[in-house]
Amino acid sequence: MAGKALILVENLSVPFDRRVWQESLALRDAGWEVHVICPQGTKRDTEPYAEIDGVRIHRYPLRPAIGGPVGYLREYGSALWHTYRIARKIGPVDVVHGCNPPDLFFLVARRLKRHGARFVFDQHDLVPELYESRFARGRDLLYRAVCWLERQTYRTADVVIATNESYRTAALSRGGKRPEEVFVVRSAPTVERFRQVPPDSSIRQGRPYLLCYLGVMGPQDGVDYALRALARLRDELGRTDWHAVFVGGGDTFDAMVALAGELGLSECVEFTGRIPDEDLLKYLSTADVCLSPDPLNPLNDVSTMNKIMEYMAMARPIVSFDLKEARVSAGEAAVYAPANDESDFAKLIAQLLDDPGERRRMGEIGQARVAGSLSWEHSRRALLAAYSAALGAEPAGSSRPSIPRQRNAATRVAAPGVPAATADPGERSVENQHRQVTPPVQRTDPAAAYQPGEVAQGQPALGGGAAEGGELPVAAADPHAPVQIGGDGPGRPDD
Repeated sequence: MAGKALILVENLSVPFDRRVWQESLALRDAGWEVHVICPQGTKRDTEPYAEIDGVRIHRYPLRPAIGGPVGYLREYGSALWHTYRIARKIGPVDVVHGCNPPDLFFLVARRLKRHGARFVFDQHDLVPELYESRFARGRDLLYRAVCWLERQTYRTADVVIATNESYRTAALSRGGKRPEEVFVVRSAPTVERFRQVPPDSSIRQGRPYLLCYLGVMGPQDGVDYALRALARLRDELGRTDWHAVFVGGGDTFDAMVALAGELGLSECVEFTGRIPDEDLLKYLSTADVCLSPDPLNPLNDVSTMNKIMEYMAMARPIVSFDLKEARVSAGEAAVYAPANDESDFAKLIAQLLDDPGERRRMGEIGQARVAGSLSWEHSRRALLAAYSAALGAEPAGSSRPSIPRQRNAATRVAAPGVPAATADPGERSVENQHRQVTPPVQRTDPAAAYQPGEVAQGQPALGGGAAEGGELPVAAADPHAPVQIGGDGPGRPDD
């Protein structure tokens, strides 16, 4: 039952946004006429209009937010105006598919629903947790505003697409959606693009082992944790037999290069910036151990990190902090240090370097997971099922009788700002994919304010950018285009 679909994106251009591009192609293959409205990129995706592989992409100029909340109001106001202007030109659609952040596309969806469209909310980020994790401003006015916007988005949505089970739980509990209205569509790497190439020993810079980080470098991505762990690997464990490469860019790139210098790591740590596909594959094929140093906080704990999926696609063993969704994604393909414990992170790196058999075993497990239960094929089927459900659903907000829902610790996430006393025992807060603000980089310990099993204390604000849903490499129409690194959690990578 195909029709005309309109996908709305504000955080990234398309096809640079890998998840949105995969969804667009899946819908096209199912017979849908697919239109996408998104911002123009600065170095790619610059044309106002392009039709690529049958997908019609309408782009508008957008200047990213500068200067705090007022900058975000300007950015989001401009994005909404352009989105609505272009949507009117495209005309009536059967489904409007809004991808957050921000949680503002319900405003456009409500207008399109008056003409018979259904609204599919594709939740890349839990924006309340995103705000809480990035700004440390408490339950201020903006936080409460973002919580309200999330509630309005859930209320308007006929169907919700969640990037993992944690996000689904949020939609069922604080979003008040029915189980049949929420579908898990995981982000998954395009395995055909993540292929082994011959290792290049010169990358190791004369040392026996290569460590690799791939992804966004923003305040919540933990690159500073990785660098301090490498300093401990050298100073506390006496290991100097490695070279480390950090691939990617972002808000804190320059600060991370400076931190490496302060820690005396400049000789053994290399920052490449964003690189073409062929170079990325060379680094990952040569790497002995890959790093996923995202620290524990309300957002990271329940977000699916794209870097983990991509490491597994390349059959690389992973060292991660012990996060809920990191374990769901990687399973035995990773080893897990206690939350934000840099010394233990360093020890796990050393253990893997000394055990080639275990590295091989973990890599094979990860590759099998990405090719099997976590593959895009499963997500493609879930996406099409979500669209079918949307077309068959009563419009959200209609006067249908309410159905009581089971609300217990296994199926529920407390609404942001709800006191812990009102939550079920053992219940934990939820939250993922693009990062966007540039506060000063400083040593913080998010785990000190957040422990798994606690209810999040706070509510959302304007900001963000994953998911699953994190956070978006390798997604250009041109197979030789530069790799987009990132999408592990909030933030807009530079184009």
